[in-house]
Amino acid sequence: MSKATTTDRRSPGPHVADSHDVIGVHGARENNLKDVSIEIPKRRLTVFTGVSGSGKSSLVFDTIAAESQRLINETYSAFLQGFMPNLARPDVDVLDGLTTVIAVDQQRMGSDPRSTVGTATDANAMLRILFSRLGKPHIGPPGAFSFNTASVSASGGLTVDRGADRTKTEKVTFSRTGGMCTHCEGRGTVSDIDLTQLYDDSKSLSEDPFTIPTYTGGGWVVRVIAESGFFDKEKPIREYTKKERHDFLYREPTKVKINGVNLTYEGLIPKIQKSFLSKDRESMQPHIRAFVDRAVTFTECPECDGTRLSEAARSSKIGTVSIADVCAMEIRDLAEWVRGLTEPSVAPLLAKLQHTLDSFVEIGLGYLSLDRASGTLSGGEAQRTKMIRHLGSALTDVTYVFDEPTIGLHPHDIQRMNNLLLRLRDKGNTVLVVEHKPETIAIADHVVDLGPRAGTAGGTVCFEGTVEGLRAADTVTGRHLDDRAKIKPTVRKPTGALEIRGASANNLQNVDVDIPLGVLTVVTGVAGSGKSSLLHGSIPAAEGVVAVDQTPIRGSRRSNPATYTGLADPIRKAFAKANGVKPALFSANSEGACPTCNGAGVIYTDLAIMQSVATPCEECEGRRFEASVLEYRLGGRDISEVLGMPVTEAEEFFGGGEAHTPAAHRILERLADVGLGYLTLGQPLTTLSGGERQRLKLATHMADKGGVYILDEPTTGLHLADVEQLLGLLDRLVDSGKSVIVIEHHQAVMAHADWIIDLGPGAGHDGGRVVFEGTPADLVAARPTLTGEHLAAYVGG
Repeated sequence: MSKATTTDRRSPGPHVADSHDVIGVHGARENNLKDVSIEIPKRRLTVFTGVSGSGKSSLVFDTIAAESQRLINETYSAFLQGFMPNLARPDVDVLDGLTTVIAVDQQRMGSDPRSTVGTATDANAMLRILFSRLGKPHIGPPGAFSFNTASVSASGGLTVDRGADRTKTEKVTFSRTGGMCTHCEGRGTVSDIDLTQLYDDSKSLSEDPFTIPTYTGGGWVVRVIAESGFFDKEKPIREYTKKERHDFLYREPTKVKINGVNLTYEGLIPKIQKSFLSKDRESMQPHIRAFVDRAVTFTECPECDGTRLSEAARSSKIGTVSIADVCAMEIRDLAEWVRGLTEPSVAPLLAKLQHTLDSFVEIGLGYLSLDRASGTLSGGEAQRTKMIRHLGSALTDVTYVFDEPTIGLHPHDIQRMNNLLLRLRDKGNTVLVVEHKPETIAIADHVVDLGPRAGTAGGTVCFEGTVEGLRAADTVTGRHLDDRAKIKPTVRKPTGALEIRGASANNLQNVDVDIPLGVLTVVTGVAGSGKSSLLHGSIPAAEGVVAVDQTPIRGSRRSNPATYTGLADPIRKAFAKANGVKPALFSANSEGACPTCNGAGVIYTDLAIMQSVATPCEECEGRRFEASVLEYRLGGRDISEVLGMPVTEAEEFFGGGEAHTPAAHRILERLADVGLGYLTLGQPLTTLSGGERQRLKLATHMADKGGVYILDEPTTGLHLADVEQLLGLLDRLVDSGKSVIVIEHHQAVMAHADWIIDLGPGAGHDGGRVVFEGTPADLVAARPTLTGEHLAAYVGG
């Protein structure tokens, strides 16, 4: 074989292409960034640090990653761009040296009931192909194993035009075999509605019998039912005939005329299913969510036993296992099962499936199963699941952006994540990481520290350089980088115990444990060891138990801290009382809204495939309210000026004088307690960082009446300096007579605990047992578990 000869034409100096070795950001002003200009080295691991809300995500995600995505979208035709989201150009003067960005953020995966770990990672798709080829008996193509595909069939006549006025009708049939369980429609659960929570059957329709949110006596919903003509309005519901009861609860949509208006009447059950049960529970307003929790119970589907699959799909097996069986296995066990298959006809498929499953194990998620609902994954698990497809990728010279990849990781697992980040870098990629954990900051080639504080007091680059340089720098991060909490010399004595007996939810192995009350208890263990199952799955949601999980708060650009916390209501009432007008006037989403911008403060101009343009409303000058509303004052301020106040200023404003409003002051105190004193009351929720949202949620739940607080990783998104403030807040809760139980991996919280319950020793079926109970000092002294070893190393024991 001949080989072409080549001439070495390389010049002695560096090639001009090698000069593009930095990502240049000039004049970034997105969110709270203050004209930030910085150069980030390519093909290096750069960690962005700073207190929560200092501008890290604004720089990395909202500026660099957003502009890269926008430029990539512009390479597509105008036709395709019409189907894509319109991305606005970030507020930055110049960005150069950008490469393709792959962003792996903390956003939870879709909470659709049919979305699972398997469907989100293509593992299910490969298993469906595998069973359609090797499964016995053969039941059909891959779609026959999909719980998202229903079986359908149809037949009829098809008229074919043959020209010259000649037509022929041919009989055609169509059928598609799907794997969906018809009883639960592929959800795995069925809902049962408690009718006693919907209405008081001793009352008639004229006596306002409904206990459903929004079903008020004078509202249109109730009027349609009462005036439909199907019922006697004065007859108690319990006395309805069988037909009346059926019409009341289950009648199909029927046109009715009420006061000359054509409306649609529908039975109560289908109406509730459409209006409440079709929505994601976490997106509901609190009172709606409370109603759904009270009135609806979800049970395992009796037809498919929760597998979501039809009987035919479950009958086809490879050896002795069905696709439902393999999806229920822990992924590390499934990887071993696949490794034992040697069928040459599907060798490429098996190799790809094996790589995907091994990636799960490598990234520390081998304890999950493919049938796990994706909406139940924690933020850290969701982020690592998204990383699966990038492990082993042949792509190089791309920019990977990670948002706190160590969230939800035990100290034992952080080293594994660090190795993955370094491996991506060593393949020639640029890796940008927003992170608070010192263990990950320590492996950085380059560090960018933003601050000095949060919100308007942040948004500047305080330091850039090496980790050693950061340690010596006089910045908040530099000063706290080597902080280590000390074991408390004395611990509080419990006032009682919360008994858990025979807990067997998920991987728990018949656990018996007494959780002490009146103290700060930390439940720890490696990811997947059963911590959340023990607390959220085994402690009944009784009166007096307040659970604050990791579910992110949702909100549009119209939502802000005032509306989310309920602070807006007492403020509006105070303005209304002081001026003798209606509270609705002081809502930018109601009667007081500027008519030009509808209370948004900006005018959005849709330019089809081009980015939408947002310009401040000229009528209200961005203040969102009608001019006449701004004439009303409280304590010398109008409503827009109050919403522009930081929490600390508003706390003082409503704490005394003419504007004294106790209800508002209590909420503002809670916001200040969780370290959000710098937030403005009207700041859109969409501009808040992950850590700020977590603390906003905590402040809201602090108002709930209860003696036991269960917090799930409250340090998520918190800077080293903020953790100290969180510990102070937990102490104040306990000292006020509350019992605080915290699921946590952060060693500072463990060291500060009065009592530790450690689960393990491993994850999945290797966990689910209590491996230690006692004080932090006992855990450090004995070091009987992985947690003990890492805590001892942390405190210098």
